[in-house]
Amino acid sequence: MGKSNCRTETHHWGLVKKNKFIKNLGPEISWVTRFFLAVSSTMINYNGSIIAKRSALLTVNNRALKYGDALFETLKVIGDKIIFAEDHYFRLMASMRMLRMKIPIEFTLDFFKKEILKTVEAQELESARVRLSVYRKDGGFYLPKHNTIEYIIEAHQLKTLVKTRYEIDLFKDYYVYSGLLSTLKTTNKIINVLASIFADENDLDNCLLINEKKQLVEALNANVFLVNGNQVITPPLSEGCLKGIVRKNIIDILHKDADYTIVEAEISPFELQRVDEVFLTNTILGVQPVTGYRKKMYTTEVAVGLQKKLAILEDLSS
Repeated sequence: MGKSNCRTETHHWGLVKKNKFIKNLGPEISWVTRFFLAVSSTMINYNGSIIAKRSALLTVNNRALKYGDALFETLKVIGDKIIFAEDHYFRLMASMRMLRMKIPIEFTLDFFKKEILKTVEAQELESARVRLSVYRKDGGFYLPKHNTIEYIIEAHQLKTLVKTRYEIDLFKDYYVYSGLLSTLKTTNKIINVLASIFADENDLDNCLLINEKKQLVEALNANVFLVNGNQVITPPLSEGCLKGIVRKNIIDILHKDADYTIVEAEISPFELQRVDEVFLTNTILGVQPVTGYRKKMYTTEVAVGLQKKLAILEDLSS
């Protein structure tokens, strides 16, 4: 019995020594905490503390769970670089203000970056897909007791696969409502969930969502752009589309490109049958060309060119 315990203890401490993050913990961290961190396969950042993902975090009064009273950011991390970190940070701050959340004084851009990279390091990832969720503290019914917030940061291995064949269709069962609230990245995503089920049942790669005016808004997880000749068109934020980070940067790229004109305008779904190209944009994939919509087939020349320009911009971002 004693020999078995000794071997187990040696093995556990070996795990601790192998974990770069745990090795860097200060002497005030107990061996129990170190052991718990070492044997837990997935770690998250909960209000600045690195803990095991399987630990109980949320109570039955959690406002994100009860009312969708939460925001999130999806970020791409390569090495020690957070792609378009400033854009993500300022979008989150603006969204928190709109939702009347109290922004902690320590929530600076440097703090934002540090907490994300700390989480990635705890997972020992070279590249990561990160989700940062911010929600109002427990209490109240629709009227919250507090406007102070808590946050959770998750990091997973980054997987990016831009497909060469990519087919879409319209999801028309329910509508995204136009207006500023729809532009925020909140956890109220039930339409996206239902449309994802529809896409899966119909062997589609994605679906386009429409608003109450039956105009194009966005895809399930991306903004949408249409190309007609040298004109690139995307729905304006007033149509209810997400205020996407890559959307913003693609618009900036096109504004500086003399070969194309970028237009933000209402788009009828009928335009999908008339245009030359359709492509989608989001933080993880960058630019995803669409090759088919029903019987319509698209070219991908503009989208492929923008992929390369966006990659350069990502390399320059900090």
